[in-house]
Amino acid sequence: MYHESHHRYDAGIMENTLLWVLAAGLMMVGLAGTILPMMPGVPLVFAGILLAAWIDGFSRVGVPTLIVLGVLTLLSFLVEYAAAALGAKRAGASRQAIAGAAIGTFAGLFFGLPGLLVGPFAGAAIGELVARGGASRAVGVGVGAWIGFAIGSIAKLAIAFTMIGVFVAVYLLNRV
Repeated sequence: MYHESHHRYDAGIMENTLLWVLAAGLMMVGLAGTILPMMPGVPLVFAGILLAAWIDGFSRVGVPTLIVLGVLTLLSFLVEYAAAALGAKRAGASRQAIAGAAIGTFAGLFFGLPGLLVGPFAGAAIGELVARGGASRAVGVGVGAWIGFAIGSIAKLAIAFTMIGVFVAVYLLNRV
């Protein structure tokens, strides 16, 4: 009888360890995904955090913390799609250029890193050419869109690190 219960205890430890490795792996892949194209970076970080909270039965990291982290995840989507358009707007872009920057950013997602580098610039520049003409103005607006996209990527990475930091702090402060 002792042997059987001891075996179940060892299996439980192994299962928990594998789940913790999976949770940490999701968070690490998520961090990489905030920069790499075609990866849902911040949602993967959130999935890792949610799994880690579940492992402990939500005893250390509960629903209120998870709601805050979920809101940050949603905020990361807004940042991702709005950043290029706002960068173009700061450069004095027309409405067509701002829409072009957003469309170019979205379309660029399907072409990997080159698409992400060129998409916001090309979309804004084409939109500006259609609206007002003038190649030099279109290039300036395109550069503004690209800078906005770069700032948005940095902001997403900062959101992901903030989420992990909040999770770790709450987890350590709520020892059971």
